[in-house]
Amino acid sequence: MKLNEIAFPALGWEFSVNPDAFVIGGFAIKWYAICIAVGVILAYIYAIPRLKKNGLDDDKAFNCVFFGFIGAIIGARAYYVLMTLGIYNWTFLSIINIRDGGLAIYGGIIGAILFAFIASRIWKVKFIPLLDVAAPSFFIGQAIGRWGNFFNQEAFGTNTTLPWGMTGGRIQDYILRHTDGTLVNTGIVVDPAIPVHPCFLYESLWCLAGFLLIHFFFSKTRTFDGELILVYAAWYGFGRAAIESLRTDSLMVGEFRVSQLLGIITGTIAVALIIVFTIRTKKNPKPLYKDTEEAAAIIAEVNAREKAAADKKAAKRAEKTREFEAELRDDEKLIDDDEIDITAPKSLENPEKKSGEISDVSSGESDENNDVNSDENSDKKE
Repeated sequence: MKLNEIAFPALGWEFSVNPDAFVIGGFAIKWYAICIAVGVILAYIYAIPRLKKNGLDDDKAFNCVFFGFIGAIIGARAYYVLMTLGIYNWTFLSIINIRDGGLAIYGGIIGAILFAFIASRIWKVKFIPLLDVAAPSFFIGQAIGRWGNFFNQEAFGTNTTLPWGMTGGRIQDYILRHTDGTLVNTGIVVDPAIPVHPCFLYESLWCLAGFLLIHFFFSKTRTFDGELILVYAAWYGFGRAAIESLRTDSLMVGEFRVSQLLGIITGTIAVALIIVFTIRTKKNPKPLYKDTEEAAAIIAEVNAREKAAADKKAAKRAEKTREFEAELRDDEKLIDDDEIDITAPKSLENPEKKSGEISDVSSGESDENNDVNSDENSDKKE
């Protein structure tokens, strides 16, 4: 197969997919980057209106979200580089080149949480409620961002005969380049002629299911702050551990798949904490932060600030309207007061004289005509 060809043989689907979406000034924009950007934008759109509902100042919380995004990119790349030091000969330029992939999701989560925590200390934003807002947004970003792996033909698994098994030119090339089908990182033998598991698709669907679970159920039934981020950690952790067992490009530490190990650990800790905090909340009920007086005071301050800003804009619009109306009245007054001097053309200055001249000319012409007629009559008589 050609490098840019992707196929799902059992379904009869074939695609020609270039990892480059388009080129601007000789610089290629990757589908991988577009997928990540779309995921981040949709996650942001989902999260912003829910900040105030959870008792958070949306302006200050946005600063945390922004720094969290920067931390996610840095953390995802740093994690990937650290885990592949024994495989690749990294240079500074190759480290900062993320357009072709090489972003580890666990590193991204760690970086996002760390940077957002630092920002929350600076702008005095309650961190745990902020994480609860971020939890379903994480799922949105991951569900969409994973499709970047489809365009790059990466994050695939072992051979499969399932109807949705996929193959592609880059997939086959990757397999053949790793010791004739024996993948060095995992010790798994993979036949390039047989379709493989689309692990990126499994994870995308798993994240979508996690988002729906939080949005329609846990966000309405949660009993303590931090519950949603723990549900996220448990759901994603165990799902990633299962999917990682199929992958052929896992980041390894010795004989262990790093992401699988982390998934099991974080999932187990998250479930344990959910149980502990649920029991504690039942014994000693506490209101969610969004229902506290502190949160109410913050939202009242935010609403007052927004109202003041809206009133200021309305006052500016009204002032501009008054200025326009005043200018319009001034223009109308000038039109009424101006003396318009319309001078008649010189040809019409003395119409009586002109009429006389015209009459004289006409009379002259008549006399001449009469003379001519008389001469003609005389000739006839002669």
